[in-house]
Amino acid sequence: MSNFWITVTALAGYLLGALPFGYLVAKAHGVDIFKAGSGNPGATNVKRVLGAKAGNTVLVLDMLKGAAATAWPLLPFVDEERKIVLQLIGVVAAVIGHAFSVFTRFKGGKSVATAAGGLFVLIPLAGAIAGATWVVAFYAFRYVSLASILAAIAIIAASWLLPYHVAVAVITTVLATFVIVRHHENIRRLLNGTENRFVKKSAAPAPMPTAAGAADADAKKSTP
Repeated sequence: MSNFWITVTALAGYLLGALPFGYLVAKAHGVDIFKAGSGNPGATNVKRVLGAKAGNTVLVLDMLKGAAATAWPLLPFVDEERKIVLQLIGVVAAVIGHAFSVFTRFKGGKSVATAAGGLFVLIPLAGAIAGATWVVAFYAFRYVSLASILAAIAIIAASWLLPYHVAVAVITTVLATFVIVRHHENIRRLLNGTENRFVKKSAAPAPMPTAAGAADADAKKSTP
């Protein structure tokens, strides 16, 4: 394989991963996401600070950049025999780019969505298992961090148990471990019982009528 394709894949993957969608979406709302909430530019913090629409937008965009960095080596003009190597380089570069973005002075997020997007392209069945693990864990415990950590563990296990090439399993393990390590502060808070939990907001109760309001209501009832 030529150094040209390796260089192009690594550079393209890094720049795609480095696109700071969390920062840009928050900035469009007049918020510096590095100074709001947990200070993380990922989808979870954006959702907490700006709401579901903004957070989900960042989630989708972060997944797409990981997927794009991993998928483009599948194009017809790339050497057929070396595509898997280029895909591995692409997803690794994208994850590094997201975590250490050149556009935000090498600050970034935990790379969960970016890694997920790339691994869904690379190993879709293992990615689906990890995705299902995330959903079950999140709705069972309501901790995004815990769900992400368990999903990372699930994709490591799936990459070794399913019939993937050993290089794919090794890179998947490295990426998932990197994601877990990036959650070290969350792990500490989980152990201390201080981690933030997503809780469903219940409907606000109807306001109690005031004395003046009750008198007005009585007056309206007595008016012919």
